[in-house]
Amino acid sequence: MQVPSPLLCATHGPAGDAPARPAAAPFLPMNRAEMDALGWDRCDVIVVSGDAYVDHPSFGMAIIGRVLEAAGFRVGIIAQPNWRDAADFRVLGEPRLFFGVTGGNMDSMVNRYTADRRVRSDDAYTPGGVSGARPDRSVVVYAQRLREAFSQVPIVIGGIEASLRRIAHFDYWSERVRRSVLVDAQADLLVYGNAERQVLEIARRLDAGERIGAITDLRGTAFVRAAVPDGWIEIDSTTVDEVGALETPPNPYATPPTGARAQAAGPPDAAPALAVRRTRDVPNAARAHSVIRLPAFEAVAGDPVLYAHASRVLHSEANPGNARALVQRHGASDVWLNPPPLPLTTADMDAVYELPYARRPHPVYGAAKIPAYEMIRFSIAIQRGCFGGCTFCSITEHEGRVIQSRSEDSVIREIETIRDRVPGFTGVISDLGGPTANMYRLHCKSERIEAACRRPSCVYPAVCANLNTDHAPLIRLYRRARAVAGVKKVLIASGVRYDLAIESPEYVKELATHHTGGYLKIAPEAIGEGPLSKMMKPGIGTYYRFKELFDRYSRDAGKEQYLIPYFIAAHPGTRDEDMLELALWLKKNGFRADQVQAFLPSPMSTATAMYHSGKNPLKRITRRSESVAIPRSLKQRRLHKAFLRYHDPHNWPLLREALKRMGRADLIGNGRQHLVPAYQPQPGARAAPAGRFRTQHTGLPIVRGGRRTGGKRGAASKAR
Repeated sequence: MQVPSPLLCATHGPAGDAPARPAAAPFLPMNRAEMDALGWDRCDVIVVSGDAYVDHPSFGMAIIGRVLEAAGFRVGIIAQPNWRDAADFRVLGEPRLFFGVTGGNMDSMVNRYTADRRVRSDDAYTPGGVSGARPDRSVVVYAQRLREAFSQVPIVIGGIEASLRRIAHFDYWSERVRRSVLVDAQADLLVYGNAERQVLEIARRLDAGERIGAITDLRGTAFVRAAVPDGWIEIDSTTVDEVGALETPPNPYATPPTGARAQAAGPPDAAPALAVRRTRDVPNAARAHSVIRLPAFEAVAGDPVLYAHASRVLHSEANPGNARALVQRHGASDVWLNPPPLPLTTADMDAVYELPYARRPHPVYGAAKIPAYEMIRFSIAIQRGCFGGCTFCSITEHEGRVIQSRSEDSVIREIETIRDRVPGFTGVISDLGGPTANMYRLHCKSERIEAACRRPSCVYPAVCANLNTDHAPLIRLYRRARAVAGVKKVLIASGVRYDLAIESPEYVKELATHHTGGYLKIAPEAIGEGPLSKMMKPGIGTYYRFKELFDRYSRDAGKEQYLIPYFIAAHPGTRDEDMLELALWLKKNGFRADQVQAFLPSPMSTATAMYHSGKNPLKRITRRSESVAIPRSLKQRRLHKAFLRYHDPHNWPLLREALKRMGRADLIGNGRQHLVPAYQPQPGARAAPAGRFRTQHTGLPIVRGGRRTGGKRGAASKAR
């Protein structure tokens, strides 16, 4: 029996011209004809998205739309509108409450450009996989068009693009720090995280007649205000994490004076500082009304060390149990970030994922294939969040580090729904997972400790003693799932966190025996301590311990199965020598990478702060603190990718040049001990890599998806 969800149990009643609660629509309407068929004169909320509309719980617009619908609101969808004029934004008319704007399941810049800033040739979230259906910085552009079309209607922005740009952030594509997207989009509110709770509360309060400008107390939101209100204790962030100085720097909290004060004060750099309480000693009773002031946008834009400091403080205020509000000056106004949203309960998660989704693309697309949908239509999200804390990943910044899990019964019901309703089902569930395959129901052993914890990772540098690593609930779920009538196979396609898996050999046995389809992907990412320490990833010894268990249980099951390790090139902390060591390891183990991934500095991640500042925000930031090696130049980034594809003749000239420069010319030659040959084949000729070798892994590809932000599946199930 499904437990009622507090999230969805309260619905709005008729207010103003709002009708009684409507029945669930087959699809949320995308045009006036569909609205007419539903008997609607207008929508309450209209969601504008950079993705094609797929009514499936792996797609953000569908979840938000169905959650609002379940609460009694009429929701329309404008998917991939023509952004060059405002006409497409008027197709459903003016909503009664607000527009919701999202770039889609992926950040629009990551979706459009490679790590080398080249335009991608495809878009998995567009019919036919065609690129160019969304603009760069989609959230900003869509909000601008909406202001042109309906200047007075509130705009709420969200999704992963807004979530990761909620504060001043380094933008890799323009190589500069940009303002909060809230300021650039001129939106009324920003919701970050998955945001079901925030969006519902906004709709209910607007429906009750509240002004959107008055909604300032909602967790998981950001907004612009003139100054810190009376009654708040304002804390200078440099008292939380002090920035050392080689010389006295300009006060980063200074704001320009106005009027007569401006004439008396002289130029802007002589402006007085805001009054800021410099104290760590805030009584517990006052924490709820304390706010940490980060260095202003103008300060972090001009000082990479201050940027790294602000990033460190931001990440330290990420636990919903103890996070405080943050504020950052942008020109004459403050961008205010409320603490992160509280995690959804299991009942809430069940309710969200069991809403009446059509589970397929909107009929307007006809027979056109949407690659992202084809990839996930037989997969199921069983949990959200990640406590791994990998510095290059955006999952924690978006979904949080507290794991939110569905009940076993809910997952089983979804499997039965797929079996009974989804065309083309052959009996294979392609994935039971989420951001990580094996964090289902894992949590801190103590609620008190969890609420007070400020560690960025529960598993680095080692698995925390307070972490419950019992995989028994996940094993039970796997066993129930494969016992469902009509199910032939349940595969695990989400990445397995192998440092957690070795804590439960029984889980590894279950995985190898029943849920691996020949290959299992895991992500060591690097083998050298330099890059691993900047990634917050375990050492290669942990990989070997997992491999030993996986190989043993695969043999016991009579199966020939292989691990597919993923690696990142050009990550902060990586030297040329680290990549050479990795190339030799790959050759020794017989791996030949089919695709490789270079580090892409996504907005707001810790690794991006390293890339921009050359400092390590995992430690206290000072101007004398540890410098991080940054593979920044295009040539060096290409070299690091070439080391991963040492077997590709196109890379041999670059590798030979590098090996000579590094004093390792001994690795050039035609023997088994060499990395690259001394000869270069003629164009079009087929050449074997240097030092022919035979292992069970020879020729095995490392399949690396090219879009890291949001993680597996391009963030289909976890980024909104």
